[in-house]
Amino acid sequence: MRVLIIGAEGAIGKVITPAIQADHDLITVGRNKGDILADISSVADIAHLFEQTGKVDAVVCVAGDSVTAELQAMDKEKFEVGIQQKVLSQINLVLIGLHYLHDNGSFTLISGKMGERPAKGSSGKAIANGAVNSFVLAAALDMPRGIRINAVSPARVSDIPADDLIDAYLKSLETTANGEIIRIGYN
Repeated sequence: MRVLIIGAEGAIGKVITPAIQADHDLITVGRNKGDILADISSVADIAHLFEQTGKVDAVVCVAGDSVTAELQAMDKEKFEVGIQQKVLSQINLVLIGLHYLHDNGSFTLISGKMGERPAKGSSGKAIANGAVNSFVLAAALDMPRGIRINAVSPARVSDIPADDLIDAYLKSLETTANGEIIRIGYN
């Protein structure tokens, strides 16, 4: 399977990339390092990315940012970081990527525990992660040509065993899971 992984050099990417690469043809993407350089918060970069890769079987995104701060310290710009960097970037990745994904392919997006179980000072993360989860649940109902979409929703990555992270991404990538929020590291 030809897999595009966005954010391969990040905390999660460094854990899952070798495991995915063991059985699949991998194309890595990052802002600063990877087979292809792209910033997925830019629609033009996403389009150019897929023009370079051509058809792929799966897209795995482990990239996206949001702000952690007490509510009183949040403002429009801080909320927009999560909306632009985590939510809209992944939505655009799917909308553009649909034209480059083979039939029966898959998208795996990233959300996070704060989308369902927020903690104090997590409104910026909560809104972004919750929006990604909602998008996945709704988009799964409309995916054409047998294409699947899931989100992996980890708790704090440093608290999750590497095998659990790998298993979550392989579940989305290699099984028939569709429209699932794959939760890992929740207590």
